[in-house]
Amino acid sequence: MLTLHSKIIAMKSILGIGNALTDILAQLNDDSLLKEFHLPLGSMQHVDMTTGDRIWQRLREIGVQYVAGGSAANTITCTSIFGMPSGFIGKIGDDELGQLFQSDQRQYGIRSTLFKGKNSSGRAMVFITGANAERTFAAHLGAALELVPEDLTPEMFQGYDYFHIEGYLVQNHDTCRRAIELAHQAGCIISIDMASYNVVESNSIFLHEMVDRYIDIVFCNESESKAFTGMEPEAALDEISRHCKIAVVKLGKNGSMVKSADEKHFIPAWPGTAIDATGAGDTYAAGFLYAHSLGMPLKVCSEVGSIISAKVVEVIGTKIDIPRWREAKNEIKNLIEANGGVYQAN
Repeated sequence: MLTLHSKIIAMKSILGIGNALTDILAQLNDDSLLKEFHLPLGSMQHVDMTTGDRIWQRLREIGVQYVAGGSAANTITCTSIFGMPSGFIGKIGDDELGQLFQSDQRQYGIRSTLFKGKNSSGRAMVFITGANAERTFAAHLGAALELVPEDLTPEMFQGYDYFHIEGYLVQNHDTCRRAIELAHQAGCIISIDMASYNVVESNSIFLHEMVDRYIDIVFCNESESKAFTGMEPEAALDEISRHCKIAVVKLGKNGSMVKSADEKHFIPAWPGTAIDATGAGDTYAAGFLYAHSLGMPLKVCSEVGSIISAKVVEVIGTKIDIPRWREAKNEIKNLIEANGGVYQAN
């Protein structure tokens, strides 16, 4: 904690909810494997257990890396590293992958509520292809899909300032609605990352309802914004901002745009050498929400998101190494203090 005018400034807290998954990362030389399993480049496809096992057998021949993941969990991990008291709600299986996920959350100081499901823990097989490190997902949700509205109680949401939900969870309409309504009743600022264009397309009516009624901050990329609005990025940004307080459209290597009411900014991408874009959007959201919790201007919030997302694309997977975290925190500290803010972090 830091002090300002001799008063203690309490760090605001955040709760996330989403699919508790372990990412299984595989770097591919081409997209032949994607075509074999009918996985559109850049998409997130749900696969059944049989297909998942077939893909897994093929990946073992290639060599993989295991990383505890899930979109909202990635965001919450980063907010915890920034120093925000952070919690997460999800469901895991009683197996090795579930233990790995739980251990990872404990390591980062996250206050987790992890229910145990009947099925095996969820996994997201991540295929990294091409010069732009394009990501394609084949997800078998397993126990994560068993999270039900009855699991959630008002007490889980009490005391949190922010609530962040991943778009992948909107496919479970009843659970998603229950979580958002409880967060709203608890007085949280609610943010959503739309997650994947095909998820948006399949759940458009429900997503529009949630954004109109409850969501304060919407994060999406170009394809997701088009799926949500039918418009190109800037027009989509304008349209989304009509339905929530803050709209963010991420443009990958071309930066990002943010709009709130009549205020709009374009933020260039922070310099970085991309080798894997996995987790870039999740960490951007974490940086944005962290800066927002400090009361920073809209443009600075997006710049903080840009700084931290530029670090994660330089590593394989979603875990930024210590030297890059140290560098990011120093850059963010300078940016926040240059804009009259008080930097707070671990």
